[in-house]
Order: sequence, then C-alpha cells, then structure tokens
Amino acid sequence: MKYAVIMAGGTGKRLWPLSREKRPKQVLELFDGQTLLRRCFDRLSPVFDSRNIIVLTNAGYADIVRENLSDIPYDNVIAEPAVRDTAGAIGLAATILTKYDADATMAVVTADQIIEPVDVFQQAVKDAMAFVDAVPEALVTFGIKPTFASTQLGYIKLGKAHRNSKCRNAIYSIEGFREKPAEKTAAGYVHSGDYFWNSGMFVWKAQTILANLKELVPETVEPLDEIHKAWDSPRQEEILEESFPRLPKISIDYAVMEKSHNVHAIKLNCRWLDMGSFAALAEVIASDKDNNVIVAETSELLDCKDSIIVTEQKGHLIAAIGLENMVVAHSPDATLICHIDQTQRLKELLALMKEHGRDRFL
Repeated sequence: MKYAVIMAGGTGKRLWPLSREKRPKQVLELFDGQTLLRRCFDRLSPVFDSRNIIVLTNAGYADIVRENLSDIPYDNVIAEPAVRDTAGAIGLAATILTKYDADATMAVVTADQIIEPVDVFQQAVKDAMAFVDAVPEALVTFGIKPTFASTQLGYIKLGKAHRNSKCRNAIYSIEGFREKPAEKTAAGYVHSGDYFWNSGMFVWKAQTILANLKELVPETVEPLDEIHKAWDSPRQEEILEESFPRLPKISIDYAVMEKSHNVHAIKLNCRWLDMGSFAALAEVIASDKDNNVIVAETSELLDCKDSIIVTEQKGHLIAAIGLENMVVAHSPDATLICHIDQTQRLKELLALMKEHGRDRFL
C-alpha cells in the first residue's frame, strides 16, 4: 500500500515572533487563512487516502497539528519525544509502517514548502511510486530546477535519463550530492544546467530505507527494532521515549542518499519554495503598487516601499510611515522590526533573548 509521511517538526526561528517553540511555522495562517501544513495535506489527499497520511512532529506540536488536520486519524500524528534529524524521523516512520504493511511504499514530504502547480507534483509522486514498485531497491528524490544561485540549498547533479513504461516523467541517475555551496560555485552549478536543488522529498519502500539505514548507520538498528516490537502495545510510548533519543542526529542525505548506489531522481518542473524566512513571503504573496508585501487584515502605509508587513491578529491595525526595505512582524505579545538584509540574524536575536531570561517570548 502507498503512504505519505509529512515531516512537520521544524520550529521556523526565522519567522519569529509569529513562529514560536510551541507554535511552529507550518501552522501559521499566512496564506489566505490556510497553513503550510494544510496546504501540504491538500496536495497529498488526491493521491493518498487520508487514513494513509502520517505526520511526524515534535511532541510539543502534536495537539496543534491534530487540530489543523482533523481529517486524519488521531494516531496518524506521531509525536517524536526528542529532537532528531531526518534519518531518525524517517526510520521511525518506516519502522511503524512495516509493523502493519511489509510492502509499504512511502513518500516523504516536508510541511513548509510551496509547490505549484500541484498536479505536476502529484504526477511526479505517482511516477516515483510506480518506479519503486517496479524497482524495489530504488531510492527516489526530486530535483528542482534552480532559478538563482542559492547558497542556502543543497544541489544534486543529474546523470542520464531513463524511461520507464509506467512513468510519464523520466527517471534520472544521480552523479552526486553537493552541500550548500559558495556563491561562485552555486553560479557555476546553475550555469551548467546539470545541477538541481535538492528538494528534501523522497519516495522508497519502507523496507528498503530500513535496510539502507541498517547497512550505512548500524547504530539505528537496535533502537528502531525496539520501537518496532513495542509499537501498538501497552509499552509503545514508554519504549518510544527510551529508544528514539538514542538514534543518531544525522540527516537522511548524509546518512543514506550520498552513500547509496541506488539513488534516482525525477525533475520537478514546477514552482518550489522553502518557506524559511520572511523574504520568502515576497515570492508567494502579491505585492502592492510600492512593492510592499502585506499579510494583515488592516494596514495603512504612507510612503513605504519594498517592505514586508505581517500579522495574523485580526482587527489589529499596522500603520507605518517612510519604511523602506523593512520587516514589521506583529504578534499579540511581541513585535519584530528589522531591515530585510538583517533577517538572517534572527537566531542571534533569539539566543540573546534567551540569555536575558526572556524565554516566555521564544
């Protein structure tokens, strides 16, 4: 059977003060009243039965995720008891799926991306699942054609294209993974036409990814075996809390994808955006005549341009005069004001707040 696994554990510190430790970016209502998590679910629901859509999230977010996705069964939201990277989370999901379905095919997606048009994404996922059903040892990822020389994204170099009778899209071999490059290197990647952004989305058999983890990251075997044996038993939560933190903190790219010889890719020919910052809103939300991006029910701007104004609070007026290249982000108990070019320093600011004992605002 086919399953979708939504990774929804990130906090989104670069969207503070809207995103918080107890309210992550994927549940912010910034997109016509919709959340990133909801939009992700809506992309998947035409392809997967809602009973086969699973969400992995931090334990502290489980309730708000369930509230946002009331369509899926309660137990389909899996709360991770500790912060681990994607290898541990994916291993957990695969372990749980194989408890009930030894032949499970799983698509792994993240909750904080904008992907349009959705039908292109859906066809690519269908093709990837058809391919791994035909070639069970295959690991499939999706490459995004870069629109600029990003230094914040990883790249994959695509090799030869192969056609499969069950797939509309070509299946490419992968010649290599490249981590976040320097600007000059990134420009070379884009110019060559051979490099694509690493989307962080995958399709594979649950048994296949577990076999790869066993071979390449053997320290995952014992904790995952313990979780597998205890799942759906009275000791499920106890064993999960004991065993999950023992998984290594490593990404699936480092752990498996960069080392495996059975990695393939499908080009995802659509608009793709990782919603990791306020600047990314400018790529999604139409600006006004002065190039201001406004996410607010009520605002009054006088002689402002190239700025980002954000609040989810209904009935709250944001008024500004003479702003240029600024971010104003309002929440009920905190307001951020900074130059657009300084938003990458938000983690520094949050660390300073913690140092000063302002934990209640984090």
